[in-house]
Amino acid sequence: MSIVDKLVAELSKLREFPDYEEEFFKESLAFRLRVSRLEPVKFPHIPNPDTLLNIDRQKKILFRNTERFVSGLPANDVLLWGSRGTGKSSLVKSTLGVFGGQGLRIIQLHKEDIPNLSHLYEALRGKRFKFILFFDDLSFDPSEEAFKLLKSILDGDVEERPDNVLVYATSNRRHIMPDRETEEKFPDESLQERVSLVERFGIRLGFFPFSKEEYLKVVKSLLGDEFNEDVEEEALRWATERGSFSGRVALQFYKDFSNAKR
Repeated sequence: MSIVDKLVAELSKLREFPDYEEEFFKESLAFRLRVSRLEPVKFPHIPNPDTLLNIDRQKKILFRNTERFVSGLPANDVLLWGSRGTGKSSLVKSTLGVFGGQGLRIIQLHKEDIPNLSHLYEALRGKRFKFILFFDDLSFDPSEEAFKLLKSILDGDVEERPDNVLVYATSNRRHIMPDRETEEKFPDESLQERVSLVERFGIRLGFFPFSKEEYLKVVKSLLGDEFNEDVEEEALRWATERGSFSGRVALQFYKDFSNAKR
């Protein structure tokens, strides 16, 4: 066998998913995909859902859907879209703290992994665990082939998806693609193309900018007894300089305030 043939053979092996035993998924709650291999995440970030403020409605809907999923009942894929720093990703990851003991596992993927989804399906099919395939900050340009491939794999591919697999995705864009109607010759057709992927997600949860009061509520929850009128003024100045009221900005202020106190 030539060197080229050996190289091709090795690359082919990398594309094949191992036949994972049940024990592989028992010890870890979260995984990531690396070159057609699932890698356990040793220190997963699992936020406490009680600390995620101002998104009670979204939390209730997502947890209800996830509870149905781990119970073996019909459940929907979920798209969490909207403003930056409002808790979309944290809410998805927090499901592990609530349902991990019931067999829920999260596999974080990137859009570059979409061509491997059908292979991943086979690796997960028949396992007693329930898997959320998590795409964080998902976004496509109209020309990307992965956009059409994901549409097919989510709903309409010739292969049936395993019943122990759901897709949860976050995006800053409502349609996961940029809105360009005014720049296009046939804007209605372009809109339909964008919506065609979003419609694959049975649940679509919007996350919106925090009000000043909601932002201060998060700051107060982080600082506790240290919160006072002077701190409130500092926190508002901090948010104004960053042009945003959000949970992320509140957390950044908390970290800076805590460091300044040392």
